[in-house]
Amino acid sequence: MSFDRIAAADSDAERFARLRLARSQRVGPVHFAQLMVRFGGAVRALEALPHLAGRSGGTFTAPPAERVEAEIRTGEAAGARLVMAGDADYPVLLAQVDAAPPVLWTLGPGLPVSRKAVAIVGARNASAAGQSMAGTLARDLSAAGFVVVSGMARGIDARAHEAALKTGTVAVLGGGIDDIYPPENAGLYRQLSEQGLIVSESPAGYRAQARDFPRRNRIISGLSLATVVVEAELRSGSLITARLANEQNREVFAVPGSPLDPRAKGCNDLLRGGAHICESAEDIIRELQSQFGLSIPPTTGEIPPEPRRFEDDIGQAGRTLLKLISPVPTSRDELLRLSGLPPFVALSALSELEIAGRIAAVDGGAYVMA
Repeated sequence: MSFDRIAAADSDAERFARLRLARSQRVGPVHFAQLMVRFGGAVRALEALPHLAGRSGGTFTAPPAERVEAEIRTGEAAGARLVMAGDADYPVLLAQVDAAPPVLWTLGPGLPVSRKAVAIVGARNASAAGQSMAGTLARDLSAAGFVVVSGMARGIDARAHEAALKTGTVAVLGGGIDDIYPPENAGLYRQLSEQGLIVSESPAGYRAQARDFPRRNRIISGLSLATVVVEAELRSGSLITARLANEQNREVFAVPGSPLDPRAKGCNDLLRGGAHICESAEDIIRELQSQFGLSIPPTTGEIPPEPRRFEDDIGQAGRTLLKLISPVPTSRDELLRLSGLPPFVALSALSELEIAGRIAAVDGGAYVMA
């Protein structure tokens, strides 16, 4: 379920509640979206969650208001601003992505990311040729009116940002908006904050850990019409970004390289798997040209006109689903099929059970008893 149908917050209290809900334990982006649709706002969702978790046999406690207030103070002290799902300047393409971040901290004068953006990612230990290619692609795409998106990492990312600074570039961080990583990119961070845009879904003041970068990568691809991989080994974060772009129905391009260079193996493998070949920015522009000016396709999924009508059904659905879930992973689709429940009711019940700590999601979209 994506965020494009969530209305703007109508009060400061609702904005505060949205940040608090987004920072709640076991409330990830998917659950956030479901709760917003189900209750019409975060204030009501936070009021309802203790009861809902209780009837599922678990507990729910929102993070202390003081912790959320401290995050806001830290973000504002860094000069950043908070953008939320439903805001007019929440990135349009990102709003279409499943599990899009409910809140973003942004820093810099760059305009909100348009639909005309391309991600350039690649190896941290990039070759001189790879870095040169990244810079050329970034300059040529910028000249054609594209925003260049990357992750402010060493190597390919940094070169792409540097080449696009004057025309428009966005860096997505794994840590908080004030977390400069790697430290040697402090100068680039300063330039981005002055000329471009820095984006993070993590709480302000948070320091990135290894597990945060794959999560960050879905935002890089989600902001972009296409992802271009310049150099990548077979086991690299850049290939994760390419996979996520495919899952988000975005285009994937790869720059071919010598089979003797391990940094080319990931790109060559992408090409074998059907990625578009990229030898110049013209390859990207030509492929994407037909998309310019087109409206973003509407999201699919069952959203009832009056979600509150379904509350009794959702409570009963939770009990039905608990009988079907065991220590053996069972896919979400199989649970929906076996239960015979309407999708919105079943998905809301699964969300409620997970927030209550009764079940846990595992890889592949499956559930097990917690």
